[in-house]
Amino acid sequence: MSHPLSNRINSLPVSQTLAMAAKARELKAAGKDIISLSLGEPDFNTPDFIKDAAVEAINQDYNSYTPVDGYGELKEAICTKFKRDNNLSYKPSQIVVSTGAKQSIANVAQVLLNPGDEVLLPAPYWVSYSAIAILCEATFVEIPSSIDSDFKITPEQLEASITPKTKMVFFNSPNNPSGTIYTEEEYRALAKVLEKYPHIYILSDEIYEHINYNNPTFSFAAIENMFDRTITVNGLAKAFAMTGWRIGYIGAPEWIAKACTKMQGQITSGTNCIAQRAAITAVLAPVSKVQYMVDEFKSRRNIVLELLGKIEGFKLNIPDGAFYVFPDISYFFGKTIKGKDIKDANDFSLFLLEEANVASVTGAAFGAPNCIRLSYAASEAVLREAIDRIQKVLQ
Repeated sequence: MSHPLSNRINSLPVSQTLAMAAKARELKAAGKDIISLSLGEPDFNTPDFIKDAAVEAINQDYNSYTPVDGYGELKEAICTKFKRDNNLSYKPSQIVVSTGAKQSIANVAQVLLNPGDEVLLPAPYWVSYSAIAILCEATFVEIPSSIDSDFKITPEQLEASITPKTKMVFFNSPNNPSGTIYTEEEYRALAKVLEKYPHIYILSDEIYEHINYNNPTFSFAAIENMFDRTITVNGLAKAFAMTGWRIGYIGAPEWIAKACTKMQGQITSGTNCIAQRAAITAVLAPVSKVQYMVDEFKSRRNIVLELLGKIEGFKLNIPDGAFYVFPDISYFFGKTIKGKDIKDANDFSLFLLEEANVASVTGAAFGAPNCIRLSYAASEAVLREAIDRIQKVLQ
């Protein structure tokens, strides 16, 4: 029996990261010893100074509906953060606080995209970008890259992808899933192309900005003639280990911010009051307060790269940020391992889950069908065990 669901929901793909996490939980419930390296979630607890701020807010009886676009004090704090960390001068009227950066991105897409518009997605890209474009009845256009280019696109590729229907381009640096970071010079070269197309808007997703291992990240909106066309998206989930608190935000041209507030007012209204009060403390804190997490991620990255580098068939780059490795595993395509045919990254990821009891995510979900994503947001002991299992089943 068919059900009368909308075309909108029927056209929407299931999130592969969440699907793999659900599959891992299902196998775990069935008694299998599954190690999940599929979700992008820090394994640290939220820092105590942020939790203390939340407790204080509870004791001060914050329990009412919040302004749709966020508390004024939080928006002021976000402006301070943007100036301090990114050299971006936003006013509170240009800030909208949402229930996670995912809602921030969805808001922006909903208020800017019309059916038939095209969205350029430099691949690999976060899985929800394409789904959000589909919900807006827009078309997403992948701009491919590979591990040989450190998963970066060139200005020539960007130019060749632009058509009269192009409305937006999504940049994500540090990148999920590859950990790649665009330098200021590289971003300026891409901006030179976009200068010629004033009808194109740029969404710059910077949720991993503080998780970088070499040089500070550079904000696309800091390019002078791009500021009025760029929406900067950020949040607290990754760097502050606050995934469940659901705080994201944008800095944007005021007309876009107002439209996002209007949209949000009809969907969720204002974000959780306690999480917002704690967020004031988080965004105003110096980055040094969470450096211990970044240092630990870097140590884990080095261990994972060393161990995976010993497995024949894993082609690796060195990610400069985030907490993922994104190896090219096309070496295994066309092979039969333990009686299972490996045609593509989907097969390989499923093989690791069923035979090694290690959950990963196929790169096909990110527009990079030769790769898989492994998160190293887990303890060193867990990571060593997971890679040992992978090595044994591939021997």
